[in-house]
Amino acid sequence: MSNLHFVPFAGDLHPSTYTKPYIVYLGSHPYGPDASAEEHARATQSHHDLLGSVLGSKQLAKDAILYSYTKNINGFAAHLEEEVATQIARHPDVVTVMASTMLKLHTTRSWDFMDMERDGQILPDSIWKHGRFGQDVIIANLDSGVWPESNSFTDEEVVGEVPKRWKGSCSDTAKYGVSCNKKLIGARYFNKDMLLSNPGAVDGNWSRDTEGHGTHTLSTAGGRFVPRASLFGYANGTAKGGAPRARVAAYKVCWSGECAAADVLAGFEAAIHDGADVISVSFGQDAPVATVASFLQEPVTLGSLHAAMNGVSVVCSAGNSGPLEDTVVNAAPWVTTVAASTVDRDFPNVVTLGNNAHMTGMSLETTTLHSTQLYSMIKASDAALASSDPAVASTCPPGTLDPEKVKNKIVVCVRGGDIPRVTKGMTVLNAGGTGMILANGEMDGDDIVADPHVLPATMITYSEAMSLYKYMDSSKNPVANISPSKTEVGVKNSPSVAAFSSRGPSGTLPCVLKPDIAAPGVDILAAFTEYVSPTEVPNDERRSEYAILSGTSMACPHISGVIGLLKAARPEWSPAAMRSAIMTTARTQDNTGAPMRDHDGREATAFAFGAGNIHPNRAVDPGLVYDLSKEDYFVFLCSMGFNSSDLAKLSAGNFSCPEKVPPMEDLNYPSIVVPALRHTSTVARRLKCVGRPATYRATWRAPYGVNMTVEPAALEFGKDGEVKEFKVTFKSEKDKLGKGYVFGRLVWSDGTHHVRSPVVVNALD
Repeated sequence: MSNLHFVPFAGDLHPSTYTKPYIVYLGSHPYGPDASAEEHARATQSHHDLLGSVLGSKQLAKDAILYSYTKNINGFAAHLEEEVATQIARHPDVVTVMASTMLKLHTTRSWDFMDMERDGQILPDSIWKHGRFGQDVIIANLDSGVWPESNSFTDEEVVGEVPKRWKGSCSDTAKYGVSCNKKLIGARYFNKDMLLSNPGAVDGNWSRDTEGHGTHTLSTAGGRFVPRASLFGYANGTAKGGAPRARVAAYKVCWSGECAAADVLAGFEAAIHDGADVISVSFGQDAPVATVASFLQEPVTLGSLHAAMNGVSVVCSAGNSGPLEDTVVNAAPWVTTVAASTVDRDFPNVVTLGNNAHMTGMSLETTTLHSTQLYSMIKASDAALASSDPAVASTCPPGTLDPEKVKNKIVVCVRGGDIPRVTKGMTVLNAGGTGMILANGEMDGDDIVADPHVLPATMITYSEAMSLYKYMDSSKNPVANISPSKTEVGVKNSPSVAAFSSRGPSGTLPCVLKPDIAAPGVDILAAFTEYVSPTEVPNDERRSEYAILSGTSMACPHISGVIGLLKAARPEWSPAAMRSAIMTTARTQDNTGAPMRDHDGREATAFAFGAGNIHPNRAVDPGLVYDLSKEDYFVFLCSMGFNSSDLAKLSAGNFSCPEKVPPMEDLNYPSIVVPALRHTSTVARRLKCVGRPATYRATWRAPYGVNMTVEPAALEFGKDGEVKEFKVTFKSEKDKLGKGYVFGRLVWSDGTHHVRSPVVVNALD
């Protein structure tokens, strides 16, 4: 454990009352990645000149600018008055102007569950072996920083020097700043926007992680193997990153759970310029981008586009706003968007009621009750202070429970109410309670999560909660006991989709299926900061080198690690080819052979898991891939309505929209979506051979009420790298309309490889 002591940080920027940060986006620079310092300086000067022409003074422009993006993104961030931002948006050199917004963080058994090892032994066909454990691939993590003392980032077993192509560094100068080694090769922070927008959130001019989120995600993607890792004894084993021999770099763009847009864009530009191969992003907007017009006004969309243009893979979390549809974020087609699924490990405990009934819950509590004693129970709504609304108190917000009613009792709190689950337990503990049962509401269904509670506690499903309430209402003195939790592996019907995982369709781009893929995101053990407790609850003084967290934030770095392995194994592949390999080799069955389930037990759809749950070993040899170039993305933007003037700026004058713009549905994506089928529609795709010559034949299952044909139904590939085109035609069946989105699949196979694509159609007439 660390003995470091930290002093709170006080920011020194004072924004005007009438200004706020804006990002002025100008497209791309005419020079390449090896541009000189003089060229970068001229770009900065041009930004001063442009803003100065509006403000009336170059000095005022220099004072207003927070960041000049001069490496690969052309633009700047500045604190401006709204009228000035509106005026500069009319300038002919400007693509778009966006007000800075706040993005939110989307807050080891998982690799074994994905067949990369078995019982701790690495399998002969494991992608770890094919990808040399990610040797010398560079994974950048845009997040809340890094805890460099973690064993996940030591360079004891690193072979060779830092790759010469790496331009990054550890730039901290503050006391207790982050220093580099041959494993952790970069650490930088970006907080100029946050210091203006929310200065109280900034804890220092450093890249040290004081929240834990960034350390957890970075170690999941690229941490080294660390034996005997656990959280308070739970999930004991070897903590592993996806690409354990990769070099890693941390870009701290998030502070106190929020990430300011201009800081995020600065982090993207730095990671691209420094030489990252993969950029992992476990945060996003609260809600999907509302309109096509505002599509490029979102920092992750914009930053990831420039990454794709430079051959860098970007992996993003899908968001934690499930199970509602149309909640997926980070939905650009040049991003790999990741949903969260469960693994076959649980942390169950048992509630025993006074009527001798038993119900199974989930917890990671560190204290236990006397095993032979039954404790009185009370609903939180019945234990409310006189000054508290019982309906509000039912969710156990701080300061709402009456100590006289709660003392020495187990309190039943309702899940939800925007109160962190562990905070509810702290509320009960502070009121004198002896334990807590966290009861799901109807919307939560059977989705339960293990948390490191500060008192004996458990979470139970909605159906179990109904049984509990029935018992409590029928008894004058309801009593119960909560058993200690245990670690259980081999849980059946795994994986399933986590309830919190955001769902498609994408309201902004309904023609692109999002999320792309699902990966483990529930109860994931990985490295953590020792600055705060794993619960992040005030007054919880427990510390742990490793923590168990859940979220699409945890799913995202699993894919980042796998892409790192693919980069090492197949360095000639584009980011789109790697995404295609992951998607077309995914599986949609659980460990019993049944279709993957959603959180409520019903069969999950492509809007929940995209192409399916990742199966990394297959991705090394997919047979065929759906490839895309930056020119394909430019054409897609033309299809969205961006004009040649916009594309000329974005491409530094190297691209203009074609005379005949294809429909958005023709983007060469590994999934097929027809969001508004009217009678008939045909979409085109191209497949590229990335293996031995073979003939592939198509089979398909048409969505309900839709007639589907593939032409040609056989593709003969004579050599590696050859590309073949095919078309899929859909026709609606008039007597089966009005079912909304319906799902099917297309599979190309040579008898050895099976190249699978989800098919989604909404037949309107």
